[in-house]
Amino acid sequence: MTVLRSLLHQVRYEVLPARATHDKVLAHVPRDVAVTVTASPVKGLEPTLDLATRLASHGYRTVPHLPARLLRDGAHVAEVVHRLREAGVDDIFVPAGDSDQPAGPYEGALPLLRHLAELGSPFARVGITGYPESHPLIDDDITVQAMWDKHAHATYIVSNLCFDARVLGEWVSRVRRRDVTLPVHVGVAGPVERTKLLAMAAKIGVGESTRFLARHASWFLRFAAPGGYAPERLLRRSAPVLTASSSAVAGLHLFTFNQIAETERWRRRMLDRLGE
Repeated sequence: MTVLRSLLHQVRYEVLPARATHDKVLAHVPRDVAVTVTASPVKGLEPTLDLATRLASHGYRTVPHLPARLLRDGAHVAEVVHRLREAGVDDIFVPAGDSDQPAGPYEGALPLLRHLAELGSPFARVGITGYPESHPLIDDDITVQAMWDKHAHATYIVSNLCFDARVLGEWVSRVRRRDVTLPVHVGVAGPVERTKLLAMAAKIGVGESTRFLARHASWFLRFAAPGGYAPERLLRRSAPVLTASSSAVAGLHLFTFNQIAETERWRRRMLDRLGE
């Protein structure tokens, strides 16, 4: 339980750059919790950069998502790097992104990671994606190979949502068998209410929410299942893999779906139960 308590201290809250997010974070998130800010192919990169830099000015360790497919060219990359570094941001997360067509020459995360390396690796920490459960568009073997290809340019892995402790354990084992030794931040959905999740998806925008729902239909089935979804159940069942030294789990990456106050209250309750 000591290890689980430590992981609940080493958390990252993933938020969406909506209109009220800034105030919600200030009201409910302690300064020692890292805040990662997603990016949307519909809204573009600007809302992400704006929220990340504003939160950084309040003392938060912010981690903006920089989807490769949203970056237009080398000049755009240099502009984004300069802006983030000026704001004191030293941690970024680099996915390929969900855009159907790339805005520039970066088809996936690897070309952008290589370009950042050519710029002198301007960020101390760089995260890449792992997929314990199948990616809706990419074969499992390809996602693991891609992780291997990218790991030389990254400092940590963030796993996408997983609802099955067995699947999570098998995935971590596969990653380690490939000699990928980067620490993993395990992606876990916070205490999400299904009705609020549907409302959040609708607020993203018609086109974007349709994409979101189509690619993540299984999430909604999990939340709607008898008994619903409870993050503490997943953590209990995943404890062996989360606490094993060979897994090199560095912390939890909590998907808040902008239910920020609810997520922080849940985390404090869990810490109390674990004897904080």
